[in-house]
Amino acid sequence: MADRDDGFSRALLQELLFVYGPCGQEDAVREVCRREMTPFVDEVWTDAAGNLVGLLRGAKETSGHVPPTRVMAHMDELSMLVKRVEPDGTLALTPLGTMYPANFGLGPVAMLGEHETLCGVLALGSEHTTAESQRIWATKPDQGDKALDWPDVYVFTGRTPDQLRDAGIGIGTRVCIDRSKRTLVEVGDFLGCYFMDDRAVVTALLQAARMLHCKDHRPAGDTYFVFTTNEEIGGSGGSYASRTLSGDLTMALEVGPTEQEYGTRVTGGPIIAYSDAQCVYDKDVADRLMEIAADLGLDPQPAVLGAFESDASHAKSNGQSPRAGLLCMPTLSTHGYEVISRTAIRAMADVVVQFLCS
Repeated sequence: MADRDDGFSRALLQELLFVYGPCGQEDAVREVCRREMTPFVDEVWTDAAGNLVGLLRGAKETSGHVPPTRVMAHMDELSMLVKRVEPDGTLALTPLGTMYPANFGLGPVAMLGEHETLCGVLALGSEHTTAESQRIWATKPDQGDKALDWPDVYVFTGRTPDQLRDAGIGIGTRVCIDRSKRTLVEVGDFLGCYFMDDRAVVTALLQAARMLHCKDHRPAGDTYFVFTTNEEIGGSGGSYASRTLSGDLTMALEVGPTEQEYGTRVTGGPIIAYSDAQCVYDKDVADRLMEIAADLGLDPQPAVLGAFESDASHAKSNGQSPRAGLLCMPTLSTHGYEVISRTAIRAMADVVVQFLCS
């Protein structure tokens, strides 16, 4: 795919999409983010929760009067966990995050063993079966018509339990969608791939750090760029960072659902949330984000979200951050094969930069 000038590096986005980052095992994503962020901040470190933190100090004339801000994008991706190794070498799974097998479809997966990463196949079984194969029969649309769930599928590994053990694969091993299914595609003026959540957003936050470094003046206050762990399973990384880093405001960057229910469109500008399932975001923060996006000509979309959570809303609802904001990238089919406008990454970066500088 040609690296068109959309205000960000498509090569970086593709690299981030290719690397595996299941919940609690975000190491590969962290190293890409560290490499990209280090030239543009004053300090970089990894905290006890595994979050990557970059500090960009505020302008000398204002930093003492403007409290620090924590801006977060999460490194982890929806993935699976080995629940059981069967005698025939197949694997039973449980999800890490909110999704069903149909979100990703049957096909190749990567088993991240301690000693070796192996390819397997997420499988259901043959459609050419009768009621004797009850597990499959129940999911067939002309029979039980039951939604496909995790007990219905398994991973065919092509290995024996002993071979899996030698590779370091067993109970607790993370299983991810294979790299062969992670290539960006162009759909007109849009980009599609699994795991735009949150790799497209990570790309936007890295772009914002780059832009701030190149500006004539620094942000008004100290800024923590936080690339968090475990957002998909409760936001523990973001809550820890909110508690341990200075400042009153945690602002999460996320993908945002584009549905009639919320009045949001994938063709529209950044989505600014006023609430989600976990908390009510601070109105002055949301209003300011709306104002900035409008001034930039980005057609901002206010939203009251349900069935949605973020690092910021977890932190606020848990009492780890007194104030919270949420800026979202309009995304079609969140937690599935996700589609964004090719201008969405730069638009998010532009809003973040203006927010931090004002």
